[in-house]
Parts: sequence; C-alpha cells; structure tokens
Amino acid sequence: MTTEQRVALVTAAAGAGIGAAAARRLAHDGFDVVVTDAHERRCHEFADTLAGEVGRQVSSYHLDVTDHAQVHAVIEEAAAAKGRLDVLVNNAGWSKIEPVAEMSTDTWQRCLDVDLTGTFVCMRASLPHMIAAGSGSIINISSIAAWEMSAEHGAAYSAAKAGVLALTRVAAAENGSHGVRVNAIAPGLIYNDFLRKIYPEEFFKSYLIEKAFLGRIGQPDDVAAMVSLLASDESGYITGEVFTVSGGVSARG
Repeated sequence: MTTEQRVALVTAAAGAGIGAAAARRLAHDGFDVVVTDAHERRCHEFADTLAGEVGRQVSSYHLDVTDHAQVHAVIEEAAAAKGRLDVLVNNAGWSKIEPVAEMSTDTWQRCLDVDLTGTFVCMRASLPHMIAAGSGSIINISSIAAWEMSAEHGAAYSAAKAGVLALTRVAAAENGSHGVRVNAIAPGLIYNDFLRKIYPEEFFKSYLIEKAFLGRIGQPDDVAAMVSLLASDESGYITGEVFTVSGGVSARG
C-alpha cells in the first residue's frame, strides 16, 4: 500500500519533549506520522492520543536506536506499510553528566551509542528509500553543546552532538544529487520534566536571570516549528545547515 500523504518517522517521540512535539506538529501539518520510542507502552499510548487529535491512524513502533537490527527492521516495516518514507527526525538522545576525569567508559559509550551512532544507523536505514524516491528530508537534533565551551552539558554529550553536525554535513553532500536534504537543529535549553533529574532548581533560576534574552526557557514546540519548516517544501533549497533554536543564548553567524 502506498499512502498519498507524505510519511514522517520520528524517533524518541513518546515523551514530553521535542520528539512528541515534533510528531504532533508534523501530524497536524498533514504528514502520516510514524511514532517510535524505546518506551513501548508510552509509545503506543501517545500514538493513540495523537490519532484522536488528528482523526486518523498514527503508527507506532517500539524502537531502541542502539539495537541496529531493530532499527533496520522497523524502518523497513514502516516504509513497506506506507509505501514511502519522506521525512526522518532523529531525536533519540541520552545524557549523563560526569567530569571527564571521573567519567565511566559505560557513560561515554552509551551517550555515543544513542546520540551519534543511533542517528547514523537510522539515517543509513532510511536513505535507500529516499534515494529511490528521489526526495526526502532528514532532520537531526543536535545541541548548542556541540560548540559551547561549558561544563554544563558533559563531555560525552557534547562530543556526540558535535559528531551529529559533521555527520549531517557529509550526508548532505553525499545525497543532495539524489534529492535528499539533510539538516540539523541545535536547540538550547528546552524544558522537559526529565531535566529536573539532571539540573537543580538553581540552574533554571540563574538561566532566566543571566541567559534568557526572551525572558523564558525554550519549549518543545519552539523546536517543532523548525522541524515543520525543514520537513516542508518551503525549505526545498536548504541542506547541510544547522539551525540554532536557543532564544539567542548561543547565536551563530
């Protein structure tokens, strides 16, 4: 079966953060959205909720991006079921802040496995479908941690997200002739409840006082708006770029 609607697959889409906001925005934009997440129950529940909002079925798959065989199987199954794959949003991420001198090898490897290698594996599985179709948009979620000189993000996360930017640029160069665009978004501080487990309350208060030029902390919908643009035909001449969504905290030029 080939759907007439364009199909967008979003990883780590079932939480309260960027992935869910991106999936919701794309669904409301008219995409046939495929929701994936490592949390199986929450993934299916979110897909059902989103289906109720948009009045049509939303597919969902349990997906751990560190399981390379599962990534391939899920993307193949989703593309076969829909008959196409137009947009991939690589949102899966993981972080644990430990100083370099004290960081365990497990922390370092887990962060790279999820944030960088997971992005690569999802791209590798999706690109053949887009190349065959002669079009597609891949949107990789990086972070301002990729270039900031700061201890706030942790070295493993910063290194992984910097790697995502390099991966984005090379993939864009390789696949532009096939009609496939590859871009990245580098959010600043985007609020979700998980951050409360990482940062103390004082961190958020000082951020608002010292860094928040717009007087607020970023929200998942702020990033989802950029995802919407990069998934659309309005960005048809944009590839290999990194778009910062940080409220001016880490402006690039």
